[in-house]
Amino acid sequence: MSKPLTCDVVVIGAGVVGAACALYAARAGLRPVVVDRGPVAGGTTGAGEGNLLVSDKEPGPELELALLSARLWAELAEEGLGGAVEYEAKGGLVVAGGDTALAGLEKLAAGQRAAGVAVLPVPATGLRDLEPHLAPGLAGGMHYPQDAQVMPALAAAHLLRASGARLLTGREVTEVLRGAGGAVRGVRTDRGELHAPAVVNAAGTWGAEVAARAGVRLPVLPRRGFVLVTEPLPPRIRHKVYAADYVADVASDAASLQTSPVVEGTPAGPVLIGASRERVGFDRSLSLPAVRALAAGATALFPFLAGVRALRTYAGFRPYLPDHLPAIGPDPRLPGLFHACGHEGAGIGLATGTGRLIARALTGEPPDLDLGPFRPDRFPQEAP
Repeated sequence: MSKPLTCDVVVIGAGVVGAACALYAARAGLRPVVVDRGPVAGGTTGAGEGNLLVSDKEPGPELELALLSARLWAELAEEGLGGAVEYEAKGGLVVAGGDTALAGLEKLAAGQRAAGVAVLPVPATGLRDLEPHLAPGLAGGMHYPQDAQVMPALAAAHLLRASGARLLTGREVTEVLRGAGGAVRGVRTDRGELHAPAVVNAAGTWGAEVAARAGVRLPVLPRRGFVLVTEPLPPRIRHKVYAADYVADVASDAASLQTSPVVEGTPAGPVLIGASRERVGFDRSLSLPAVRALAAGATALFPFLAGVRALRTYAGFRPYLPDHLPAIGPDPRLPGLFHACGHEGAGIGLATGTGRLIARALTGEPPDLDLGPFRPDRFPQEAP
């Protein structure tokens, strides 16, 4: 049997959250190893749109994390990673179809503005100044200059490369090891052991499974979502554009299919069209009702899309926790175990802040914001 590899921290999960945990751990002076049973960005990250949003967060802990993360993404872009990960500080535009929806947007924006978000009202007559191809007849909207976008798989790969972490793909963690005193001492994989005094569960939708292998409960569930991808087009959509009801869908607990139009261009030309949400377990089957609803919502916002071909669609699973907040930080039930999962559809955007919070927890530094709302043990503790 080969000698176990030793390091300072094992990060389980090679998606963008795990990559960010590795990056900030390395910058804090630690030696991370990242392990994943699949490839880099092989789970939720690879099926994401790359949204870095503050616009869809209500005032509270998640918005605080989003603002921290937005600042860190901008810093990484300034350091030289921007081009590699296709970082675009394009801003977001949230539009309302009627007066009631617009009043709801104005109320949300007032709370966000008080929390530090830059948000600018856009009258109906000003919408086409920002997006010339928008449908007529909309009541108005809100412009969010802080919203941005990256290419998710590239982001995960380049954050991992920048971390200098050792990457072990194709290895499944079968057990979180405990020492004589009960604390974490590493993990066992199907290809040997990795020894470390700290383990970070950044397994995304499979965070519950990893937690169970550590002997604790974390009720992460999957929410399926589809994205439509069009043929490459000349630049026509300048911002990330979505309808006001998207915010309500994000916060909903409904298991049934929900869709709200979310449309954005990409540097390569294709337009990405979302967003759908439904709880159907890990079923990857194509849902024609979901795809048709996405297409109808997108063409309602941008009529020119009715004449554009959709080349493909893909599905992903968003790691969902019952209170819509991720689990971030040390697990008091098992010394040495940390969690960084359950971000639902916001994991790309929240990755950098999560990684920094985990790194500071690993090194005993004070966190940038209160970790209390993100405690991994905040849920009823039935047996795993």
